[in-house]
Amino acid sequence: MSLAQPSPLERMPPFKIQYRFRLEDGQEERFDLELDSRTLVADIDQCGDLPPWTRLDFNQCPNCPLEADKVERCPAAVNMVSIVNRFTDLLSYDQTLVEVETADRKVFAQKSVQHGICSLMGLLMATSECPRTDFFKPMARFHLPFASTDETIWRATSTYLLSQYFLKQDGGRPDVLFQQLSKIYNSIQTVNMAFAKRLRAACNYDSMINAIILLDMFAKSMPTAIDESLEQIRHIFKPYLSHIES
Repeated sequence: MSLAQPSPLERMPPFKIQYRFRLEDGQEERFDLELDSRTLVADIDQCGDLPPWTRLDFNQCPNCPLEADKVERCPAAVNMVSIVNRFTDLLSYDQTLVEVETADRKVFAQKSVQHGICSLMGLLMATSECPRTDFFKPMARFHLPFASTDETIWRATSTYLLSQYFLKQDGGRPDVLFQQLSKIYNSIQTVNMAFAKRLRAACNYDSMINAIILLDMFAKSMPTAIDESLEQIRHIFKPYLSHIES
């Protein structure tokens, strides 16, 4: 009798992403993330007791589907403890050299602390077990640090259309007009605003709070920007579309 063989996903190693911050005073902070290849949930090693602001019922998101009597801690907040502990005393405008490394490439950027944290914070929230951030897990797997607005729109719409392809494959009804994508971003706005309240209770200075505000600015602009920006890039598809047989 042969033993069952593990699936290809079960054999895949975790996907690793490293963030390294080099501050002007010589201080260096490093964050090593490992994403489960199947679930895309980050394996976060928490040492010691979790702070009160990570409790699910502490400024819980109004649209949170989790129940405080069943889930003690906010999954996104738990992922954020390490970065809050290390960056709580930094100011938003402090400068840092950020290095982001994956198996495929290294990215270097000179950024303000709030912009550097914003990129890592978005990744930590997407790879938590928060149900409201599940849509962003595929983009976390193909993480693009410091993406511009145009790049973010390209990635979000492409990810969404690919999800609709798989939905169709599973017998669902795909949405190719991005109606549900706008709802996803409206939902994440609610999450960002509630999370900012958590961070105000956790941080001494504004770098963390301003980072979540930057994330929310992206979320707020997306529903309107999708229609406008897609129309602006229509022309780059004309060579391909003109040769499609009707």
